Amino acid sequence: MTDLLEVRDLRISFAPPGAAPIVPVDDVSFGVAAGEMVALVGESGCGKSLTGLAILRLLPRGAQLGPKSAIRFAGVDLATLSETTVRPYRGARIAMVFQDPMSSLNPVMRVGAQIVEAIQAHASVPFSTARARAIALLAEVGIADPADRVDAWPHQLSGGMRQRVMLAIALAGEPDVLIADEPTTALDVTVQAQILELLDTLRRTRQMAVLLITHDLGIVAGRADRVLVMYAGRIVESAPASTLFAAPQHPYTRGLFGSIPRLDGPVERLASIAGVVPPPGQWPSGCRFHPRCPLAVAACVATRPPLVADTAAHATACWVTAGSPT
Repeated sequence: MTDLLEVRDLRISFAPPGAAPIVPVDDVSFGVAAGEMVALVGESGCGKSLTGLAILRLLPRGAQLGPKSAIRFAGVDLATLSETTVRPYRGARIAMVFQDPMSSLNPVMRVGAQIVEAIQAHASVPFSTARARAIALLAEVGIADPADRVDAWPHQLSGGMRQRVMLAIALAGEPDVLIADEPTTALDVTVQAQILELLDTLRRTRQMAVLLITHDLGIVAGRADRVLVMYAGRIVESAPASTLFAAPQHPYTRGLFGSIPRLDGPVERLASIAGVVPPPGQWPSGCRFHPRCPLAVAACVATRPPLVADTAAHATACWVTAGSPT
């Protein structure tokens, strides 16, 4: 399967005045094929959202891509394009849904007007055509009575409906790739399932490549084709979802699974991972998980483990599970 979106050696750095560069994303590589859903999973502060923003070249001021960073879409390296030449790719070819629709939507514009604005940003169509298209998009994302809801204000909609509006805006440019950054944040469990089902349906019917960014491994089950586990700015494990759920290899991944509540078996206290993710300016040497890892050995402190494939599709960055340094 050929990747539609290919990220290679992605490095994002900030250079504070008079201080050493801070690197919140370091040497990240992955790909997403058309019609495939890939989940990027990890704790808050691991660099997941920055990775998504980098793909669209929407990094915050002061952030820089590393010289070897490549972000290839349909053969074009977006990392090498100027701001002017990369702009047509945003929305029209690659779109993003952000995690807080209430802060992403304009509170003083009706939702239909915001969808119309997105449509007309990518296509020269009259208002009447764009409005009809906006109503059709609202229907596609599962909003009842779209002809009425198109004139609603954001505050008149529930959290789940606002997220559906954000999806409609993202779909306005008919993108080939959709980046969904924590799309179920602050939604109840039932609405979370509905939003994930909608994403799954959209990527299958439209054959979109979907990059799902989340901190919750539980919502990935049964949805994603592949899972990338990120810790402290690096990918530590990559595998098909079914393989990862059946046999996680990296100690961090195992820790994440241990913290998921189970409906079967006895009721017991959930396992937790000791400590917290260190801030980017304080990454430890070697394996960045070693201060929190119960299996750490001397090599973990001294040397960074490479992402090593144990099968054609499963790779782990761990000296203990993937071998010792030479």
